[in-house]
Amino acid sequence: MGVGRLTHKTALVTGAGRGIGRGIAVTLAAEGADLFICDMAEELLRETADLVTSYGRRCEQLVVDLSQSDDAEWVVGTAIEMLGCLDVLVNNAGINRDAMLHNMTNEQWDLVLAVDLRAVFLTTRAAARHMRERGSGRIINISSGAWLGNVGQANYAAAKAGVVGLTLTAARELARKGVTANAICPGFIDTAMTRGIPEHVREDVLRRIPMGRPGQPDDVGHLVAFLASDAAGYITGQVIDVSGGYIV
Repeated sequence: MGVGRLTHKTALVTGAGRGIGRGIAVTLAAEGADLFICDMAEELLRETADLVTSYGRRCEQLVVDLSQSDDAEWVVGTAIEMLGCLDVLVNNAGINRDAMLHNMTNEQWDLVLAVDLRAVFLTTRAAARHMRERGSGRIINISSGAWLGNVGQANYAAAKAGVVGLTLTAARELARKGVTANAICPGFIDTAMTRGIPEHVREDVLRRIPMGRPGQPDDVGHLVAFLASDAAGYITGQVIDVSGGYIV
C-alpha cells in the first residue's frame, strides 16, 4: 500500500460498526493508520474490520457497551495495550432516544447521556493521560448540529452540547502537552438511521441543505483524517460543521 498521512499512526474509533463510524475507520485505514475499533454490534464490527484490513492495515476489535461506565475507560487501556500506543482517539459512538421534553423519561435521558457524554468524558480522560506522557496526540469528538437544540431531542442535544464544552476544555488543558482536541458537528449524513426517517421529513431536510444533498460518512471521515494528521498540529479547540451549509 502507498504511504498515507497517517502511516505509523494508531487510532481508536468508537461506534465503528456502521454509518459515520465505519466511514471514519475506513478513511483512517486508507490514510495508513492501524486501528482499534469498538461497537455493540459484533457482526457489523467484523464487517468494518474486514474493510480496514483490505487496506493492509492492522485492525483490533472489541464488542463493548459504552453505557457501562467501567467499560469506557477500559477500552482505551485495551487499545493502548494491543496497539502499543494511541495517537488518535475518535469518540463517535452515540445513540438517540427521542421524545418531546414533556414526555421524556428519566431512562431515556440517562441512557443517552451515559453513551453520548459520560463515555466521551471517560475515554477522553484516559487518552489524555496517555497522550500527555507521550507529548503528542489527537482527540477528535463527534458532536452534532443538534447541540444547538433540536425538537424532540433534549437529551441528545444536551449531550452533544456537553461534548463541545468538554472538547474546548480539553483543548485548553492539553495544548502545552502537544495534544489537540477538536469537535466535528455532522449535519444530515446518509446513514441507515437517516434513511429510516419518513420520506416527507427527509425531503424537507434536503430542501434546507444549500448543497442540495445529504452528506456521506466519508465527508466526515476525510475531516477526521486531516485533524488526525501532522498537518493539523496547530489546530485545536475548534468546532467544525460538516453539513453542506445546513448548519450556519
